[in-house]
Amino acid sequence: MRTAYGPNGLNKIVINHIDKLFVTNDAVTILKELEVEHPAAKLMVLTSKMQEEEVGDGTNFVIIFCGALLDGAEILLRMGLAPIEIYYGYSKALAKCLEILPTLVCHKITDLKDEDSVARAIRGTIMSKQYGSEDFLSKLIAKACVSVLPENSTFNVENIQICKILGSGLQNSEVVQGLVFKRHVEGVINSLKNAKVVVYTCPVDTGSTETKGTVLIKTAEELTKFSEGEESMLEKQLKAIKDAGADVIVSGAKFGDMALHFINRLGMMAVKLSSKFDVRRLCKTLNATALPSLQTPMKEELGFVDDVYVDEIGDTSIVVFKMAAHESRVATIVLRGSTQNYMDDIERAVDDGVNIFKGLTRGEGCMLPGAGAVEVELALRIRKYAETLTGLDQYPMFKYAEALEALPRALAENSGLKPDMALYRLREAHNKGETNKGLNIQSEDDNVLLDAHTEGIWDLYQCKHFGLHFATDTATVLLRVDQIVMAKRAGGPSVKAPNTNDDD
Repeated sequence: MRTAYGPNGLNKIVINHIDKLFVTNDAVTILKELEVEHPAAKLMVLTSKMQEEEVGDGTNFVIIFCGALLDGAEILLRMGLAPIEIYYGYSKALAKCLEILPTLVCHKITDLKDEDSVARAIRGTIMSKQYGSEDFLSKLIAKACVSVLPENSTFNVENIQICKILGSGLQNSEVVQGLVFKRHVEGVINSLKNAKVVVYTCPVDTGSTETKGTVLIKTAEELTKFSEGEESMLEKQLKAIKDAGADVIVSGAKFGDMALHFINRLGMMAVKLSSKFDVRRLCKTLNATALPSLQTPMKEELGFVDDVYVDEIGDTSIVVFKMAAHESRVATIVLRGSTQNYMDDIERAVDDGVNIFKGLTRGEGCMLPGAGAVEVELALRIRKYAETLTGLDQYPMFKYAEALEALPRALAENSGLKPDMALYRLREAHNKGETNKGLNIQSEDDNVLLDAHTEGIWDLYQCKHFGLHFATDTATVLLRVDQIVMAKRAGGPSVKAPNTNDDD
């Protein structure tokens, strides 16, 4: 995982258990698709999942830091320290780190409605996933997030949807206020303005009878009359729906041919959605109620949409439910790209960006300097604190500081810099009190430092706070394990099945 860290982190090709291929440097995806067997390694994977659920970013930070702590612990154990002494030393170092961390905050996002400041906050995270496209993507995500930010309630990640359409380039991606579905309409009407929408989860068709029977038809007249009853009943139902004010019928199941005929005659639009999650999102966006049976809707059960139309992007047909910018509860980011794999990777970067925005709304918008500046500063202060202690605690604390430096070291290695020289320069700058100095991964000469704050390379405060917590907790839990006991069935190998062609 260390080689996948930072903007210049290398991609991994992961082939999962169903032979699906992933090309990515996103830690969550790699760990999700790998089948980890070792219980201790599994614990680290679970920690990274916890970080993903809590913050939505910084999973690789947790894995690398936890691994570096365990590396340091191994050396201490060989020196003769007891695991419990290392445990206490690490816990003390974590407490000190969490005490220092608030003092390192270098920027605060006060106005979450300001797209530019939000885009600058998200930029650092996007840079580590999609280096080179960070400015365009961060503006796109900021625009989508700010447009659906509620006035008082908390921001929900589900309010930002992603629609991936093959073809063209990333620069042609856009934000649509409302929802976009990759499909065509069922009937002939393909655009309406200021329409009322009724949503059903059942098929829009003639109801099939519950009993089985045989009908004997003797004349042609009887044959024509036979299905008339069903037809007139369906026509009445659809006319009642039209009279209730509905202009668009959305169904989570199929539309029958007869039903489509009457829908077209009544001048209504028919849209079929194959996913129940899509139906749920549409109801939330349009403020509609999903009806379980084909009944006439009440006024409050109807949703409202400003504009619904069919469009074509590349050679893909889409149905767009568009809302006015200030009213929309959901925004869709339409991503374009040359290959499916590339778009999947962009989607993961967008996901992280949206989660960072959620973190900004939950916290006070506090940002820390990125590019390894925080880790080096924490390492420096932990060392100074350890020097004041007299017990055995100071040895684990020195190793804790060393583990913190594993992150800027990984950044330097992945960017082709000399790690020892880069770390020496960083320590030198931080010793002089330049707390915002980080690594310049683009440097071609000896000048490997930059001011992370003025360059706008920031990390979310919660991301580092939870990351330090989770990684240290996992390392200390593993340190207190002395045996792994697997509850396996007793006995030797399983008996071979009888086979007539067995040479043995």
